[in-house]
Amino acid sequence: QVQLVESGGGLVQAGGSLRPSCAASGRTISSSGMGWFRQAPGKEREFVAGISKTGISTYFADSVKGRFTISRDNAKNTVYLQMNSLKPEDTAVYYCAFGRYPSISYVDYEYDYWGQGTQVTVSS
Repeated sequence: QVQLVESGGGLVQAGGSLRPSCAASGRTISSSGMGWFRQAPGKEREFVAGISKTGISTYFADSVKGRFTISRDNAKNTVYLQMNSLKPEDTAVYYCAFGRYPSISYVDYEYDYWGQGTQVTVSS
Protein backbone atom coordinates (compact mmCIF):
# COMPACT_ATOMS: atom_id res chain seq x y z
CA GLN A 1 0.00 0.00 0.00
CA VAL A 2 1.26 3.45 -0.91
CA GLN A 3 0.87 6.44 1.33
CA LEU A 4 1.33 9.96 0.01
CA VAL A 5 1.69 12.87 2.39
CA GLU A 6 1.57 16.43 1.08
CA SER A 7 2.96 19.41 2.92
CA GLY A 8 3.98 22.95 2.14
CA GLY A 9 0.66 24.53 1.36
CA GLY A 10 -0.47 27.70 3.08
CA LEU A 11 -1.69 31.25 2.75
CA VAL A 12 0.16 33.62 0.43
CA GLN A 13 -0.51 36.94 -1.23
CA ALA A 14 -1.05 37.20 -4.95
CA GLY A 15 2.28 37.16 -6.75
CA GLY A 16 3.90 35.03 -4.08
CA SER A 17 5.30 31.51 -4.19
CA LEU A 18 4.80 28.17 -2.48
CA ARG A 19 6.47 24.81 -2.89
CA PRO A 20 4.30 21.91 -1.77
CA SER A 21 5.99 18.54 -1.50
CA CYS A 22 4.67 14.98 -1.57
CA ALA A 23 6.47 12.25 0.32
CA ALA A 24 5.67 8.66 -0.60
CA SER A 25 6.04 5.56 1.53
CA GLY A 26 5.30 1.90 1.06
CA ARG A 27 6.54 1.75 -2.52
CA THR A 28 9.15 3.49 -4.61
CA ILE A 29 7.96 6.22 -6.96
CA SER A 30 10.86 5.62 -9.34
CA SER A 31 8.84 3.43 -11.71
CA SER A 32 5.79 5.67 -11.92
CA GLY A 33 4.66 8.91 -13.34
CA MET A 34 3.45 11.32 -10.66
CA GLY A 35 0.95 14.12 -10.80
CA TRP A 36 -0.60 17.05 -8.99
CA PHE A 37 -4.29 17.86 -9.15
CA ARG A 38 -6.35 20.53 -7.44
CA GLN A 39 -9.93 21.07 -6.41
CA ALA A 40 -11.43 24.43 -5.65
CA PRO A 41 -14.71 24.80 -3.71
CA GLY A 42 -17.67 23.96 -5.88
CA LYS A 43 -15.50 22.80 -8.76
CA GLU A 44 -14.35 19.45 -10.09
CA ARG A 45 -10.86 18.16 -9.47
CA GLU A 46 -8.53 19.19 -12.27
CA PHE A 47 -5.11 18.17 -13.51
CA VAL A 48 -2.34 20.65 -12.71
CA ALA A 49 1.00 19.02 -13.56
CA GLY A 50 2.57 15.67 -14.30
CA ILE A 51 6.06 14.24 -14.48
CA SER A 52 7.36 11.02 -15.99
CA LYS A 53 9.19 8.43 -13.95
CA THR A 54 12.63 9.76 -14.87
CA GLY A 55 11.66 13.40 -14.61
CA ILE A 56 12.66 14.07 -18.22
CA SER A 57 9.10 14.82 -19.32
CA THR A 58 6.72 17.23 -17.65
CA TYR A 59 3.34 18.65 -18.60
CA PHE A 60 1.21 21.45 -17.23
CA ALA A 61 -2.34 22.64 -17.47
CA ASP A 62 -2.64 25.80 -19.56
CA SER A 63 -3.78 27.74 -16.49
CA VAL A 64 -0.44 27.21 -14.71
CA LYS A 65 1.99 26.91 -17.61
CA GLY A 66 4.96 29.23 -17.19
CA ARG A 67 4.24 29.73 -13.48
CA PHE A 68 4.45 26.23 -12.00
CA THR A 69 7.14 23.58 -12.28
CA ILE A 70 7.12 19.97 -11.13
CA SER A 71 10.15 17.98 -10.07
CA ARG A 72 10.98 14.74 -8.34
CA ASP A 73 13.73 13.25 -6.23
CA ASN A 74 13.44 9.50 -6.59
CA ALA A 75 16.14 8.92 -3.98
CA LYS A 76 13.95 10.74 -1.46
CA ASN A 77 10.73 9.29 -2.86
CA THR A 78 9.40 12.83 -3.06
CA VAL A 79 7.71 15.01 -5.66
CA TYR A 80 7.57 18.81 -5.58
CA LEU A 81 5.38 21.49 -7.11
CA GLN A 82 6.99 24.92 -7.34
CA MET A 83 4.27 27.52 -7.67
CA ASN A 84 5.27 31.07 -8.61
CA SER A 85 3.29 34.19 -9.47
CA LEU A 86 0.32 32.79 -7.62
CA LYS A 87 -3.15 34.15 -8.37
CA PRO A 88 -6.35 34.08 -6.29
CA GLU A 89 -7.79 31.60 -8.80
CA ASP A 90 -5.05 29.13 -7.79
CA THR A 91 -6.77 28.76 -4.41
CA ALA A 92 -7.65 25.08 -3.97
CA VAL A 93 -6.75 21.88 -2.19
CA TYR A 94 -3.78 20.38 -4.00
CA TYR A 95 -3.45 16.61 -4.25
CA CYS A 96 -0.46 14.48 -5.12
CA ALA A 97 -1.12 11.28 -7.06
CA PHE A 98 0.82 8.09 -7.83
CA GLY A 99 0.44 7.05 -11.43
CA ARG A 100 -0.25 3.64 -12.87
CA TYR A 101 2.16 4.11 -15.77
CA PRO A 102 5.76 5.34 -16.17
CA SER A 103 4.67 8.17 -18.44
CA ILE A 104 2.60 11.25 -17.60
CA SER A 105 -1.11 10.70 -17.13
CA TYR A 106 -3.52 13.58 -17.54
CA VAL A 107 -6.66 11.96 -16.13
CA ASP A 108 -7.38 11.05 -12.53
CA TYR A 109 -8.46 7.47 -13.29
CA GLU A 110 -4.90 6.62 -14.33
CA TYR A 111 -3.67 7.34 -10.82
CA ASP A 112 -3.91 4.61 -8.20
CA TYR A 113 -3.01 6.39 -4.97
CA TRP A 114 -3.77 9.87 -3.65
CA GLY A 115 -2.61 12.04 -0.81
CA GLN A 116 -4.92 13.76 1.63
CA GLY A 117 -4.33 17.15 0.07
CA THR A 118 -2.80 20.42 1.16
CA GLN A 119 -4.68 23.72 1.18
CA VAL A 120 -3.31 26.59 -0.88
CA THR A 121 -4.98 29.96 -0.39
CA VAL A 122 -3.96 33.01 -2.41
CA SER A 123 -5.24 36.37 -1.21
CA SER A 124 -5.71 39.34 -3.50
